[in-house]
Amino acid sequence: MGSISIIGLGNMASALAGRALAGGNAVEIIGRDRAKAEEVAAALGGATVGTAGAVPAGDIVILAVPYAGAAAVVGEYGDALRGKIIVDLTNPISSDLTGLVTPDGSSGAQEIAKAAPSGAQVVKAFNTLFSHVLAAGTAEGRPLDVFIAGDDARAKARVSAFVESLGLRPLDIGQLPMARTLENVALLQLGLVAHSVKHTDFSLGVSILR
Repeated sequence: MGSISIIGLGNMASALAGRALAGGNAVEIIGRDRAKAEEVAAALGGATVGTAGAVPAGDIVILAVPYAGAAAVVGEYGDALRGKIIVDLTNPISSDLTGLVTPDGSSGAQEIAKAAPSGAQVVKAFNTLFSHVLAAGTAEGRPLDVFIAGDDARAKARVSAFVESLGLRPLDIGQLPMARTLENVALLQLGLVAHSVKHTDFSLGVSILR
């Protein structure tokens, strides 16, 4: 079990915090609105509240904010994130839901990594899960799959162990540039919601046949 800090106060932050606490992790909730952060922590039970901009308590810092402001948030923390594993779950999807807003050949995670201090490691994870599906933790009785991408093997191993503590299955898909593929998977999911499935009560995973 580990120590986790979550920057953000939305549905994904709450879903991850709830599963992390159930998995025996220490959880710190951080938001610019401290009163709201205290409300979120109180609703969860067992989470602490951190100070925005200060050094997060957790070894793993989960960035659960909209992509549009994610790099700026990382930049504001600056050296406070040195030595941390930053988990990026954002999706840099255009407002018309037809593409990504990142530069060609890059990904949201890579852009966030550019804003991170030296010594911090960015790992992409959780971006292909809807918050209420993540909160449930299983699909038809099977653990949800969490795809992860990152350049540092130790950081990915640490994130994988955290994923397993949530009762989920980590699947490493490669180095950080593969985050763009995961962000396109999220775009695919929104296409399914808009054109065929018509709801968000689903998840994408891998069935291993042998």
